[in-house]
Amino acid sequence: MSLKVELKPGERLIVGNCVITNSDQRTRLFIDGKAPILREKDILTFETADSPAKRIYLAVQLMYIHEDVERLTKDYFQLVNDIITAAPSTIRIVDEINNEILTGNLYKALKAAKKLIQYEQELLGNAE
Repeated sequence: MSLKVELKPGERLIVGNCVITNSDQRTRLFIDGKAPILREKDILTFETADSPAKRIYLAVQLMYIHEDVERLTKDYFQLVNDIITAAPSTIRIVDEINNEILTGNLYKALKAAKKLIQYEQELLGNAE
């Protein structure tokens, strides 16, 4: 079954190692295959990864896009240790991310990392 992706005018999409930019019209794509796919709204950059949870998301994103968990493992676990030390209540979500990575479900790990970002924002909101 194909993945259906609808892109807004000018929206970007990563498919594998390629960035696809939509023209000035709404577009619908049907994608078959196993290449990693990320919509623009789900992409973080080094500049936008400005919190501990976002840096974890970025590490998982790079694992997913490059299909290379091994290369980023050390950095990822350092980031995870830092966030758990600062906020022990994050361990439940971090465990979920770790389980998805260990089972090779990197897209699901990204979704769990997104939950971590939301939880971090809630914690910061409560601190204010």
